[in-house]
Amino acid sequence: MNTLKRLVCSQFVNKLSKQYLFKPRAFSNRQSTNINILGIETSCDDTGCAIINRNGKILSEVCHSQNLMHLRNGGIIPDIAQDLHRMHIEPTVTKTLEEAKLSMEDISAIAVTLKPGLPLSLVIGMKYAKHLGRRFNKPIIPIHHMQAHALVARMHHDIKFPFLVLLISGGHCLLAVVQDVDHFQLLGESMDCAPGEVFDKVARSMKLRNVPEYSTICGGQAVEAAASKATNPNMFKIALPLAEYRDCNFSFNGLKTSVMYHLYKKEQEHKIVAHELIPEVNDLCAAMLMATTRHLIHRTQRAMEFCKDNNLIPEDRKQLVVSGGVACNNYIFSALQMLCNETNYNIYRPFPKLCTDNGVMIAWNGLEKWRKVWILQLISAL
Repeated sequence: MNTLKRLVCSQFVNKLSKQYLFKPRAFSNRQSTNINILGIETSCDDTGCAIINRNGKILSEVCHSQNLMHLRNGGIIPDIAQDLHRMHIEPTVTKTLEEAKLSMEDISAIAVTLKPGLPLSLVIGMKYAKHLGRRFNKPIIPIHHMQAHALVARMHHDIKFPFLVLLISGGHCLLAVVQDVDHFQLLGESMDCAPGEVFDKVARSMKLRNVPEYSTICGGQAVEAAASKATNPNMFKIALPLAEYRDCNFSFNGLKTSVMYHLYKKEQEHKIVAHELIPEVNDLCAAMLMATTRHLIHRTQRAMEFCKDNNLIPEDRKQLVVSGGVACNNYIFSALQMLCNETNYNIYRPFPKLCTDNGVMIAWNGLEKWRKVWILQLISAL
């Protein structure tokens, strides 16, 4: 039954994206000084909403997190995530409007996440955006979730096109050259799982949530915190994935398997039972974090070389943007900073709250698209 439900929702997502409401069209009152974009994000387990004006100023932002619920369940259950989105989408949007002291009549367009994500979650945001669009006669701007992650750094930094982007999260890991607001050249991506997913699964297997200070944070944060307490981070050896491959793709399955093997061996050695943790848990977390970081650095360096060989990034304006939930990891970001220092790249990262899923990045991406269409219309009128 659940499989059928997800299939129906997936078909709805595809159907909705093809409807006229989601197709590019001329927006009314484009030259109005009061441009306000409403952003709605429901791609996974956070119900996010925000409003920004034509200058990119955040007028309000509200996010209802399901994190504690899913931590108790040992992971995200799509059906539960959908029910929580359905329960909170309307009050979240209402609160966002109230905090901005605006009504739907003041909104110029509604930006909403179209893909990628959990179909059962995506459908809630899109259906509600469609409802608002029809009721108040507002245009809908479809947003690609990963493109929004890539572009949100431009909200607070003067980042010119083109630039290199590394997106690392719980669902994705990719390298791309961003040529324009809606022009991305994919250089490489994960061939199996994403780093955030590995952190969450390994943290669960290590039973880190049984440690009080880690009980209310996600697996990636718990791994980083535990790794910072390591006394012998080189105790465990984990091979560098794809070391002999000269492309820009990623692979994290082998890394995860290696960590799980070391965990199993230590549990057998110490005769670990029930909710106990292995004594070397901090060192194993450090080994995993270092191995993940080495892999990210290795592939990012390959992407930089590819960009240089193919003249994709101007030599006088080399920029790397790092975004996505895993970009909040300071150890990983510090290593990327060192790489950029050696390669003469300027590195940028959105504020931590904008690295994770949020309505602000959706609204900002909507504004970027709004501006582009406006500029194209002005040029075509010359």
